[in-house]
Amino acid sequence: MSTQADHGHELVPRPEQTPDALRAALAIVAPARLPEMQRTKDEAFAKAVEWKSLSPVQSWVLAWARDIEIARRPDLAARHAHAIRHLEHADAALAHAALSELSAVLDEAMKAVRM
Repeated sequence: MSTQADHGHELVPRPEQTPDALRAALAIVAPARLPEMQRTKDEAFAKAVEWKSLSPVQSWVLAWARDIEIARRPDLAARHAHAIRHLEHADAALAHAALSELSAVLDEAMKAVRM
């Protein structure tokens, strides 16, 4: 795991982008999602074999690295949860703002894990 702390309080250091490191980090920040991670990993590896391409595995790694980035940083996790709660708000302007915020959170997390 990386020891780089670049956004204030973090629950765990940013993990290396390997299945084992991602699983270990997820076990700390969002253990309830471990079965989902395993299921999607199995799907990605099956597609990789079927397609004869590592692309599904690379996508799986990036998606989980992004989700763990959000979960390990309370600032991003709070913004993410707030946006998700308001996506279907009756006020269309608030729902649109929530969608924009969700997009910004996902972009920020992806940028962080691609550095």
